[in-house]
Amino acid sequence: MHASTTITPTIQPVSIPVRELLPWAIFGSMLMLLAIYFVGIEEGAAAIFNNMYVHEFVHDGRHLLGFPCH
Repeated sequence: MHASTTITPTIQPVSIPVRELLPWAIFGSMLMLLAIYFVGIEEGAAAIFNNMYVHEFVHDGRHLLGFPCH
């Protein structure tokens, strides 16, 4: 009889250095702050754009996240 052996691969976790992760974390945070600005603040006196296009585009998202607008 032939003895069969099975080789099971071992999975090693990969460590990500903070130096490589930090720029992506800052970039993601900036995108999140920009999204929160457009959803939560872009209307009225603090508006960057003078029209209501951005407000109407994110209107349902504002109510879903709990921001009052009218």
